[in-house]
Amino acid sequence: MGRDEQDARGTMIGTGAVLLSLLSMNLGAAFAKTLFPLVGAPGVAALRILLAALLLLSFRRPWRRKVPSALRWPLLGYGATLALMNLLIYQAFARIPLGTAIAIEVTGPLAIVLFGSRRPRDFLWLAAAVAGLLLLLPIRPDARLDPLGVAFACGAAICWALYILAGKRVSAGIGGDAVAWGMLVAAILISPAAVGPAGAAVHSPHLLLVAFAVAFLSSALPYSLEMEAMRRLPAPVFGLLLSSAPAIGALAGFVVLGERLSAIQWLAILSIMVASAGSALTVAHRPRIEDAPL
Repeated sequence: MGRDEQDARGTMIGTGAVLLSLLSMNLGAAFAKTLFPLVGAPGVAALRILLAALLLLSFRRPWRRKVPSALRWPLLGYGATLALMNLLIYQAFARIPLGTAIAIEVTGPLAIVLFGSRRPRDFLWLAAAVAGLLLLLPIRPDARLDPLGVAFACGAAICWALYILAGKRVSAGIGGDAVAWGMLVAAILISPAAVGPAGAAVHSPHLLLVAFAVAFLSSALPYSLEMEAMRRLPAPVFGLLLSSAPAIGALAGFVVLGERLSAIQWLAILSIMVASAGSALTVAHRPRIEDAPL
């Protein structure tokens, strides 16, 4: 097989891995939302993190490699950000549609790219992102979104940006083990919120089964798929594919939960997706995705 054929095959595999990862993650979020009436949004977030930590620790077995002492505090910060990000986005899911919450959340990593650039064309993507947010925020008289849900999604966006910055540092030192260690730290921090839900899950096979499915679909499977994609795709292509996350989230919300968005909300999501895709295409040239934040 020639070099060009290998590159084309790698690109196809990487693209499929990213899209399957997004589909898996958003289906996991949709199924998680069905558990909210049983244990609440914080309870579902806690269960997901605990079970995901178990799955990732089993798959990665990170204890086989020592964590450098200089990375221990950054790793604690990374795990804390991961825990808070999950709590906030699940609180947002409980109040506003999936696609809308994800569209707001994705502005966090988008801000890192845009605010780090000084090129005139990047202000176009910034304007598109701001326009999308203004359409989503409940500041218009006809706005139908819960203000508290929007606030939680904005908080999750900030946490996602911090998560990327923290993840870049720890992943440079311990690679893919950072996710497993970070999830363990998050599980320890969130364990008080998991006491009640964990007890309910033990006595409810249905709840426990769905919780495991959520943890697998939302964490173990997508993280594994993204690792494969990161080895095969350039950073701009990876970022461009990730820009479809809000649309896939809206689709998962419609299929699993019957959530319907208004025309204005779809326009807002499209505007944010355009901003994300545009920033990915015009980001400063980096040869491989390994150089990008985790």
